[in-house]
Amino acid sequence: MRILSVRGVLGAVGAGVVLAVGAVSPAAALDPEADLAYHGAVSMDAGQVDLRLTPQNHGPSAVADATVRLRWSRPLAVRQELPQGCARSGVRTVVCRTGALAADGLGEEIRLRVRLREVPSEVTLRIDTLWSGGAVDRNHVNDRQQVLALDTGDSYVF
Repeated sequence: MRILSVRGVLGAVGAGVVLAVGAVSPAAALDPEADLAYHGAVSMDAGQVDLRLTPQNHGPSAVADATVRLRWSRPLAVRQELPQGCARSGVRTVVCRTGALAADGLGEEIRLRVRLREVPSEVTLRIDTLWSGGAVDRNHVNDRQQVLALDTGDSYVF
């Protein structure tokens, strides 16, 4: 039977702790952390959807740029006039740049008007972050929204 000294056990445990901490810390230190959120209003009238969206970053790190994805439950009309910084990425999807977002800061408002292929009585808009500029966002509660808009012309705030 081999007897280990207290010094030998503590040395082995200490080396294991250093290895475990060393394996986790560098990766976490390289990725900035942000908390993106989107607030705004959406309305629909005769198949035309108006959207005002303000991106926000609750921090703690700034984000140089991010991409918000907007997905409608109904197909968009083939022809759309989208603002600068926005592009169509599918039959029902548009993506828009947020621009730089300071930590604990608001971004520039994104205004978007799209026409749906048909004139439905309602449409659901899903909003989420497609790309966060390399920052890690651990809180997806506030950057994933779903809003139902009825074809009444009323604004629905989110």
